Amino acid sequence: MKRGAPLARLATRIASRRARIGVIGLGYVGLPLAVEFAKEGFRVTGVDLDAVRVEGVRRGRSYILDVASEDLRKLRASRRLRATSSFNVLGAQDAIIICVPTPLRKTREPDMSYILSAATEIARRIRKGQLVILESTTYPGTTDEVLLPALEASGLKVGRDFCLAFSPERIDPGNATYTTRTIPKVIGGITPACTRLATALYGCAIHRTVPVSSSKVAEMVKLLENTFRAVNIGLVNEIALICDRLGIDVWEVIEAAKTKPFGFMPFYPGPGTGGHCIPSDPMYLAWKVRVHGFEARFIELATQINSAMPEHVVEKVASALNQRRKPLNGSRVLLLGLTYKKDVSDLRDSPAFDVARLLKERGARVSYHDPYVPSTTLNGERHGSMPLSPAALRRVDCVVLLTNHSRVDYALVLRHAPVIVDTRNQYGSQPTPPGRVVKL
Repeated sequence: MKRGAPLARLATRIASRRARIGVIGLGYVGLPLAVEFAKEGFRVTGVDLDAVRVEGVRRGRSYILDVASEDLRKLRASRRLRATSSFNVLGAQDAIIICVPTPLRKTREPDMSYILSAATEIARRIRKGQLVILESTTYPGTTDEVLLPALEASGLKVGRDFCLAFSPERIDPGNATYTTRTIPKVIGGITPACTRLATALYGCAIHRTVPVSSSKVAEMVKLLENTFRAVNIGLVNEIALICDRLGIDVWEVIEAAKTKPFGFMPFYPGPGTGGHCIPSDPMYLAWKVRVHGFEARFIELATQINSAMPEHVVEKVASALNQRRKPLNGSRVLLLGLTYKKDVSDLRDSPAFDVARLLKERGARVSYHDPYVPSTTLNGERHGSMPLSPAALRRVDCVVLLTNHSRVDYALVLRHAPVIVDTRNQYGSQPTPPGRVVKL
């Protein structure tokens, strides 16, 4: 058999939609991706150690906002999508896409354990003619410094026997306009052949592919995107603090500034940053360059500012209560919205939990309402979402609007809450009773 024949056969299988695809990790990234490939006629197998996720796919019950249960049921019925907790299926797959978490440790260093575990499981079963793609956000160099040695330890050679590439996930949970299918896909392979095969695969399900020269470039693209956001959010949060000291409405400043048709892009202040990407991705980059003797000062400063915003929110609550001759200690504070962004159920790294902790430390009695979070652990105790009613709102001393979900009756809150600390400018464009709404 001539050299390159296994990869040539893989290219043919991809083009004819006969390639079998395995997706490791069926969370916010993996499940939508698996569904898109299955919709295009590929047979997709999801692998996840979470029994709830596996059972959800098997029963056609979606646990991800961006995936419809009806789609799961149809794909299951057509046998194009299945799920398992066993890694033994990996050997039968033609392409394996890794979509596992990449959190930060308490030391703010990258936790590579999920990627390493996935690499180990693949390496045990890798064969000629397979394509492996990492989507998990990580530091530049992970694909060729961590994954590649693990896979080549099998004796197979990248670019000849198998292919390896990195393609950063860019999913935006809850965004109906920019979805897994419509967001352009950046792809960087270890070799040109790897880039071509990965591009061919994604091109079957994604509207636009963007090949780059290497996996390191692709890894850096994702970190640039989210570092750009983190630094600009840090900047506008600092502007908000400055405006607060100067007695200026920061929201009015932003609205006026964004009328400039060039050279300005609006970012908005808030109670802090959340989700997996914004708080952690810049720290991956800062850690990587620190190893090389470089200090990422912009990144570190933006992280400090963003991390301090929950304290600013709590100070706003204390001040608002003080104006009503109430101490924070012993006051009943309702958090309106716990998720890190509007209209999703994602609680990952949400600043609401820092606000809740700081309030409790100062003696406040904390409860919450969130239409997307029926119950959760808050300050070490299990809480249910408090139903919004006139009587319930009148019983609290302060409402802190942390996430501006669409499914909330803000007029009701305004009519009955004694005072509202609005961190999202929800009430910015409407008249409010004097002293009842305090802006960030």
